[in-house]
Parts: sequence; structure tokens; C-alpha cells
Amino acid sequence: MARIAGGTVGLHDARRKVRWSVELEPFEIGVFPVTQEQLAELLGETATHPRRPATDVSWLRAIRFCNAASEWEGLEPAYTYDGEDVTWHVDSDGFRLPTEAEWEFACRAGSTRPHYGPLEEIAWTSADGVAHPQNVGGKHPNLNGLFDTLGNVWEWCWDLLDPARYDEYRVFRGGGFADDAWSVRASVRRGGAPRMHHDDVGFRVARGGFETTDAAQGWSAAADLERAEIDGPLPSGWTPRG
Repeated sequence: MARIAGGTVGLHDARRKVRWSVELEPFEIGVFPVTQEQLAELLGETATHPRRPATDVSWLRAIRFCNAASEWEGLEPAYTYDGEDVTWHVDSDGFRLPTEAEWEFACRAGSTRPHYGPLEEIAWTSADGVAHPQNVGGKHPNLNGLFDTLGNVWEWCWDLLDPARYDEYRVFRGGGFADDAWSVRASVRRGGAPRMHHDDVGFRVARGGFETTDAAQGWSAAADLERAEIDGPLPSGWTPRG
């Protein structure tokens, strides 16, 4: 885990054409995406390629891993859940998924550009011609000492993508090994349903508890409800795209 000092990050939702700033308190985040080896150790599975990022991991399974990691380390789990209804206990110091604001702030490491360095040096993308995720740490880190925040695999975050248009879809960030430079940028947002899993989507863990109940680090339960109400009902016959 790397310690990230607090600061300000600007976020952008291209569909709604809105920009906003988030003030972050200090937090910790994984130096690497969670690997197959780590997932196998905690969830009792086989790691075919131990040093590759764990993929085909749904958001719900990532939540389960976070709680298992907390219990392994003797920490208070960050989440309770009933089926797909997951509650983040914001004051918990256990492992969790980063908020979208935390992820982008940690990824940028002070940069205001789409990439924190030459893309061929920092990220596995379609330009490398690889057919699967690569071992973590194979390219240069950012100035926070984090590897693979761009490219290799997309990474799940805690936040809802767009509650009016995509219901319960959760955000993933960073781009994957098969994506081009347009998708592998610090600001690009994608998402999927909590049970969806893909061969280019993984996750990295974060830690940090906060003295609040329903809002922290750029996320707010009340704001999620407000976004859904402002955007209004779905158009007739509209179907969300994954």
C-alpha cells in the first residue's frame, strides 16, 4: 500500500457535461492491482498466472475480497451486504475499493494531462499487441509509486456510474491491454453491473476511515439519489450499454 496525501482533484462526467472538484483526505491505495495469487490465497482459488492482475472479477466479488483481506489482517471490514445491496461503513479502517475521486487523484500523481508519462512506457495497451493482461509492475510507475493504474486492466471503484441511466452500474477506470490511447486516460469513465465480469477488468484496494456516515472522498449517498432524480426517467425503450 502507498500513502497518498490529501489534496484536490477535478472530475468530469462527459455525458452530463459537468465538472466538479473534490477535496480528499489522506488515504492508502495498493501499489499494484490485486493479483491472481492474492485473490487465490484469500478466496481459495487457483492462480494460473500468479503475477498477472486478477480479472473476470465482478464488483461484488471484489467487495468480498476486500472484506476477506480485512478479516485476514484483523481489521474491521468496510462492507456489509445483503445480496447485491452493499453498505460501505465509511468510518471503517478495513480494505475497500477506492472512490472514483481517490482513484483519479492517485493515478494522476500531480499530472493534469491524460497520461502521467509516455504511454508506451507506463501502460500496456493495444499498441503492445498483447493478448492478455501482463504481470504487474512491468512498466514504469507514476510519481506516487503506483504501477499499472493506466492500461493492463480496468479497475473497479466504489462509485455508481450514472444512477439515472445505468441503474446499479459501478465505475471502472484506467483502460486495459486491448484498448487504444483514447480509452487509456486518467479521466475516462466506464462501468458495469455488480455481477458483470470481464477479462480486462480487475481492481486494486484502498484503505482509510473517515468521521462521517454516508459521504466520503467524493462519494455521497445523497448525491447518488439526487443525480438519479435530476436526470429523470429513462427514455422509452432505452437499453443501457455495458
